[in-house]
Amino acid sequence: MKAVYQGGQGEITEKKSRFIATVRPVTSEEEAMAFIAEMKKTYWDARHNCSAFVIGSSPALTRCSDDGEPAQTAGRPMLDVLLKEGLVNAAVVVTRYFGGTLLGTGGLVRAYQKAVREGLARCTIIEKKPAKEYRIQTDYNGLGKIQYILSQHDIAIIDTVYAQTVEISVALPPESETEIVEKITEGTGGSARFIRGRDVEFAMIDKKIKIFEKGC
Repeated sequence: MKAVYQGGQGEITEKKSRFIATVRPVTSEEEAMAFIAEMKKTYWDARHNCSAFVIGSSPALTRCSDDGEPAQTAGRPMLDVLLKEGLVNAAVVVTRYFGGTLLGTGGLVRAYQKAVREGLARCTIIEKKPAKEYRIQTDYNGLGKIQYILSQHDIAIIDTVYAQTVEISVALPPESETEIVEKITEGTGGSARFIRGRDVEFAMIDKKIKIFEKGC
């Protein structure tokens, strides 16, 4: 599942018309509508503030608006870009300052879609994956073996607490959860203790793992 982690803004010019695309992560329809209202207030002097958003998945809640442009030339093409990118929990507003030259139906569709892609290019896009949180407790003798097994399976460590024993926090993907638990159990001679936690989602951001509440 791909999502906008940090929003951004991009701009294009077509036949002297400015198209400013502002993208923001959202988690509800209310949040999306508040964002759209904010953009309309910010760009109050623009001729159009067209919008589209996708909330959740399976099925997704989608909405779009042409905001005065000819029907199906702005909002729907903008929404199509979000859906094609596979994004969830994302909203975009494209503000148009008219440059005096009509673009025609096809020209408008291309311009609005190009603006959305330019806005997305300025965002931080992440891919969220499902996982189960685990705390793995071990003595210092088992630490190196556990770290090796996690590394072999490309499992990022959330945190490590060193005390009389060591506690390693990880997020295990469902497809490899059983295998990794079995390998660590075998590798530590059964001395490692597993505390199974909540279902979460995770993503790698700047080579660091970030945990999200499931569905957020």
